[in-house]
Amino acid sequence: MTTSILKQIAQIKKLPLDGLRERWTALFGTEAPAYSRSFMERRLIHRLQEIQHGGLSNQTNERIKETAAQHHLDEMAAPPRQVSNRKGAPVIGTRLIREWNDQRYEVTVVHDGFEFQGKTYRSLTAITKAITGTHWNGPAFFGLRRNGNAK
Repeated sequence: MTTSILKQIAQIKKLPLDGLRERWTALFGTEAPAYSRSFMERRLIHRLQEIQHGGLSNQTNERIKETAAQHHLDEMAAPPRQVSNRKGAPVIGTRLIREWNDQRYEVTVVHDGFEFQGKTYRSLTAITKAITGTHWNGPAFFGLRRNGNAK
């Protein structure tokens, strides 16, 4: 690479998508994943800088991986997406609030279910039963469904 790093960065910004994929293969030695154009540009630019100036030490990389695993983060330092076969399932971190018999109840969607009053439940229906004492459809109780259909 005899071209200066700034010129290479400028070239990356001008490449068509196929050119970005070819550059990815040249810099990473693997086929380009199905990332968005903007992410690929940023990652390629970072890789160029890594090659030119050196990357993080192995010890630092291991520490980053350990910290990410400890906090249940993916390789992008974000919580992994919860895959759900239920259409319209709430996103992790969503707070569901319901008033019932003059009391306010708050539920938070967490990675492995729903948190209510410090306890994790696998379903909204179980929380609804704890609140009302009877069996109700949990998503309907919290306003996620109307007449049995997802909003």
